[in-house]
Amino acid sequence: MMAAFLHAARVAAIAALMLLAACGGDSVEDQVRETISAMESAAEEGQLIGFMSHVADDFEGRDGQMQREDFLRFMTLQINRHSRVGAQVFPITVTNDGGNFATATFKVLVTGGRGLLPEDGQVYDVETTWIRDGGDWLLWRADWQPIGR
Repeated sequence: MMAAFLHAARVAAIAALMLLAACGGDSVEDQVRETISAMESAAEEGQLIGFMSHVADDFEGRDGQMQREDFLRFMTLQINRHSRVGAQVFPITVTNDGGNFATATFKVLVTGGRGLLPEDGQVYDVETTWIRDGGDWLLWRADWQPIGR
């Protein structure tokens, strides 16, 4: 009787630890997805500072042709050109590259316009590399190609 009780208690303790481990912190994949979502929201709200707060100081894009300041100018142009910017990211595949790096690939539909309805839009294939800085994931590298244009 006592052995059965101890076995049941061990099983319950292991199950509780597994549950706590699952809830105790988001995975790298979840953290990167949450950061991408925050960047998507900031861009749609025209919050350039909020968007760029997720970009590493030593960011490079477009195969090394774009630095952080270039990316800032690019995003400023996009936000100023359209009073309404929309972004729909789908599906996001995140790979934990070990240590402080992760890779995320996805497609994004970017739309823009002055009124309620978008006047133009484009779908892009995006490949990104993320670096952990303290507890935050920052966009470190990004390359994107338009689809169907």
